[in-house]
Amino acid sequence: MSAESVVYYLNRVPESDPNDQTEWLVTALGRYTGAELRELLYVAEEPGFFELMRGLFALSDESRAVLQYFLETGHPPAMKAAIDPKGRLTIEHANAEQPAKVLPMIAN
Repeated sequence: MSAESVVYYLNRVPESDPNDQTEWLVTALGRYTGAELRELLYVAEEPGFFELMRGLFALSDESRAVLQYFLETGHPPAMKAAIDPKGRLTIEHANAEQPAKVLPMIAN
């Protein structure tokens, strides 16, 4: 599993630069289907979406792989999640037959 990050400018252009925004938008339109862009827009409107994505990208590759494996092999409706007093996220199967998995804290 790997993550890809794209940096457009190391020295940021002022946000009022319409060329940067237009270039980014045209690139996205050519890279994704209309359905994918609509889905992204829909999902991005969920409360906390961007904070969640930042937290996932902040995880180490190993931790992200563990979380992805757990979610892919489990049944999400049968999972319980809780954050303990130390800020650790614990995800477990609701039937409690399998031991809980403790994942590292997602730091801001």
